[in-house]
Amino acid sequence: MKPVLQWLGLAALFALIGHFAVILATPYVLMNGAMNKLSAHGRAVNQFVYSPRTTAASRAVVRPSPDLAYAACVYDIAKGPLRVHAAPSRDYMSVSVFQADSDNIFVVNDRQAPTGVDFVLAKAGQATPTGVKVVISPSVKGIILDRRLAPTQDLFAQADQARHGDLCQSIASAPAA
Repeated sequence: MKPVLQWLGLAALFALIGHFAVILATPYVLMNGAMNKLSAHGRAVNQFVYSPRTTAASRAVVRPSPDLAYAACVYDIAKGPLRVHAAPSRDYMSVSVFQADSDNIFVVNDRQAPTGVDFVLAKAGQATPTGVKVVISPSVKGIILDRRLAPTQDLFAQADQARHGDLCQSIASAPAA
């Protein structure tokens, strides 16, 4: 009887280890899938990509709102910090930064930044310019998401024009603000 209990205990231990491994890995796996999908498998990193108007078939973002226009930047700050700028909006707008495990590490909306959003995204220890807000990312990869109110075709066109003023690029190649 003792060997059976040892095998059951060993099986329970491996099940517990596997359970925790899945729980810890899931956010990274899901976020990596989202980053690959949004960046067309790495071809559009450190630049904003603009989603078309949301329809019932849209699924680039999980359950996207039909009232919002989306722009997403998959970032990689391994080689240096990024300058992030989102043009102001006449209506609601928010910019969120998500790290590699899907945690939201920064968010700002149009009421907090009525003249637009401007910050530098860096990892700890990277040199950053003075005089601009710096957001430190715990991970070198993640997603920056710009959402703008666009419930009608006319408002979508206005939001689309505004979001094309968004910037997500290396400090070395970013224009001075």
